[in-house]
Amino acid sequence: MTTLEKMNNTQLQQYLSSLSHSYEEVQAQKLKLDMSRGKPCPEQLDLSAGLMNCLSGADYKAANGTDCRNYGGLDGIPETKELLAWFLEVRPEEVIVGGNSSLTMMYDLIAKAMLHKIPGSQAPWSKLPQVKFLCPSPGYDRHFAICENLGIEMITINYQSDGPDMDEVEKLVATDPAIKGIWCVPKYSNPTGITYSDAVVKRLAAMPTKATDFRIFWDNAYTVHHLTDTRAPLLNILEACRQAGNPDRVFEFTSTSKISFPGAGIAMLASSEANVNWLKKQINIQTIGPDKLNQLRHVRFFKDQAGIENHMRKHAAILKPKFDLVLEILESKLGDKNLASWSKPQGGYFISLDTLPGCAQKVVAKAAAAGVMLTPAGATFPYGKDPEDKNIRISPSFPPLSELQQAMELLTLCIELVSAEQELAKRGL
Repeated sequence: MTTLEKMNNTQLQQYLSSLSHSYEEVQAQKLKLDMSRGKPCPEQLDLSAGLMNCLSGADYKAANGTDCRNYGGLDGIPETKELLAWFLEVRPEEVIVGGNSSLTMMYDLIAKAMLHKIPGSQAPWSKLPQVKFLCPSPGYDRHFAICENLGIEMITINYQSDGPDMDEVEKLVATDPAIKGIWCVPKYSNPTGITYSDAVVKRLAAMPTKATDFRIFWDNAYTVHHLTDTRAPLLNILEACRQAGNPDRVFEFTSTSKISFPGAGIAMLASSEANVNWLKKQINIQTIGPDKLNQLRHVRFFKDQAGIENHMRKHAAILKPKFDLVLEILESKLGDKNLASWSKPQGGYFISLDTLPGCAQKVVAKAAAAGVMLTPAGATFPYGKDPEDKNIRISPSFPPLSELQQAMELLTLCIELVSAEQELAKRGL
């Protein structure tokens, strides 16, 4: 039972009046705060300032003799593949290095599957009557936007505490040949912070699928983005698929977007030999090569695994106080009222907040009216439709602590206000 349900009508009306007065006072401050995206803050970007001059006067040749100023190097220079392969615990030959955005690689890959037969396909996906993807939710809105843009039907899959509801996933893929893929953010998931259990990874790798060309799109964006020294382990999906006899089942993605510069990082994917060879043939028509100077910069700046791990500890030192502040305010303002619940992630960029059902859109609207922009309610579900209208994604990374405190105090006030209004309406008052 919520604290509101325990109040009599007079108490509830008085409580709502007090909340409304507090909200009006905040509105009068005319705040302009943006927590809508998980962007690194300027202090995080400053950590990579050395990338800008680490090639000054240096040798521009890669380890294999490639002049990085010229054409070539379709799938990445050797030292970049070597440096990034350990992110995903794969071999360098399983890696294709792209531009600055893993999202671009994901969109491009699915578009290629729509136009050309992916290994195991009987026809390009665009030639089929229907193509469907499973979408564990709440999830990453840009994954869902790709599907919507390409006309792929999305099926919402609920999250459990250790990953997607695998009973539902297995049942669907075993019977429907139109289901061609599943989106997964398997570590410090966006926005729930969940890391998939070994059991979930093994079931995804081994499950029978009606579609012979079914693919897991494994967006391992936060693999090195730890907030604490306790690091969540994640089973190697490529190895799990090989052991299960489905070596071509997965495309795995990551990038340095939130490690170095989001606008000038390095993206990569890893997959089986058959998938990589198929994709390289397609890429060969599309480009003469990526930005190899940027790849070389990253190698010269970070040097090795230890260099990246040390760099990420500096990121965590900036981010953790922000996450701690958000959690402290949520607990102090809402902890004993049963009006909301929230995740407590060990890494990544987001906190997932659930209001009472039916409140999320109104909370986000009230926050916006008082000067705080949040990710739109519903954005973490396919088609922007949260079936219970309760999930809100909190992005603590960008604002300074003083602004973050203001934003969170307003958000919790809006949650109380909307919840009280809803309780009053339920009573017909």
